[in-house]
Amino acid sequence: ENSLRKTPAAFSIHSSDIFESPYALNLSSLTKLIKRLQARNPEASRDKIVEALQQVRANNKGMLCGLAISTIEERTSVLL
Repeated sequence: ENSLRKTPAAFSIHSSDIFESPYALNLSSLTKLIKRLQARNPEASRDKIVEALQQVRANNKGMLCGLAISTIEERTSVLL
């Protein structure tokens, strides 16, 4: 029963929280993008990067599909 307890939402980040469309980015692309953003913005934590990615999505009518990975990276870095 203890193993079925949920973890706090603040500590669980799922790719589906960021990318709702199957056409936006797959998990492999998300992982690569986060690694590139961490290299480009070493002062930013993974959580801050995810928050910035969510903001980029919100600023683009709630979607990332149609944006090049480099564009997503640039817009996210500006927010970081």
